[in-house]
Amino acid sequence: MGTRESNDQTGGAGRRALLGAAVLGAGGAVLGLPGGTASAAGARPGGGLRSLPVPTVIGHRGASGYRPEHTLGAYQLALDMGADIVEAGDLVPTRDGHLVCRHEPEIGGTTDVADHPEFAGRKRTKSLDGVVTTGWFTEDFTLAELKTLRATERIPANRPHNTLYDGRWEIPTFEEVLRWQDEQTRRRGKQVWIYPELKHPTYFRKLGLGLEERVARILRRHGKDRKNSPVILQSFEPTSIQRLDKLVGNPLVVLLSGAGSRPWDFVETGDDRTVADLVTPEGLREIASYAQGIGPTLDLVIPRDAAGRLKEPTTLVRDAHRAGLILHPYTLRNENPFLPADFRRGTGADAYGDVFGAYRAYFATGIDGIFTDHPDTGLLAREDFVNR
Repeated sequence: MGTRESNDQTGGAGRRALLGAAVLGAGGAVLGLPGGTASAAGARPGGGLRSLPVPTVIGHRGASGYRPEHTLGAYQLALDMGADIVEAGDLVPTRDGHLVCRHEPEIGGTTDVADHPEFAGRKRTKSLDGVVTTGWFTEDFTLAELKTLRATERIPANRPHNTLYDGRWEIPTFEEVLRWQDEQTRRRGKQVWIYPELKHPTYFRKLGLGLEERVARILRRHGKDRKNSPVILQSFEPTSIQRLDKLVGNPLVVLLSGAGSRPWDFVETGDDRTVADLVTPEGLREIASYAQGIGPTLDLVIPRDAAGRLKEPTTLVRDAHRAGLILHPYTLRNENPFLPADFRRGTGADAYGDVFGAYRAYFATGIDGIFTDHPDTGLLAREDFVNR
């Protein structure tokens, strides 16, 4: 998730080892961690979504601070670290209608496609939700062709250590992720949760590759389309979530970008509302009529000033809870460029800041969970918070 984040930070060398990624086997307790169990945080009764530990630690595209994102390696490490949920799947379609897991349909920045001369002629320039984008797009490839590619690190300037794993993993399909989820649930003896996102639904529907029906069909085939199924579905487009609400019983979450932005489905249909309108009490009540939660950018929870420092929290958490919605904001990362200025330490683009201080600030607002590229850090921060 997080299509509309500012992810283009670059920079220099050197990192401080804040936690490291030491993992104890497939059972997965990170050194020093009790694990991501309900006993480690305040789980709510009732089963399903509300039975998860609070605040919930969600592995953003897996443990993407340590492995190239949206690979089975990143997903596996997130579980081994103890993440409560793995965001396994930003879902985009292939030309022959399969769903695969990539941050964006443009794959030049997350695979080795540019090194394949047989695909040089597939490079295109397209308008993706109003943004002119040049590269290689999943909808121009069959699944068999995509399976010849290998994943690479998306932000190597911030994560040079991740480039060690370039080429190790292929692009997973949604079906493979669901089978992996079942296997890990059996192996670990507890339910594994995933949190896929439907990417650019309006764009793909116009291409004849509607996402919602494909997702619903696959979930039904695997028996994971029900209210208490361990699969939370999310999208930046409210109408996509409304469509899903008619197709599946899964927990649904509306993602929310910056306050002044407009969801692309609103742009296409002439709806002039912005995210600022959606986060009013009235807007949140409307969302609650078809979804169970929202995934706001962290800046909607605590804005930043012109210098990038945190200001006073907004009323979003209170207002969303009054509407009956949970909040899973995105995305907290350990590296300096992604942290509020209050918590940056040093100047290195890949150096870690005081991310524990940032977690304390966000957890104190009452959010129900958080997306993080570094699940081990998030779990330690939660332990600090619930035991304070």
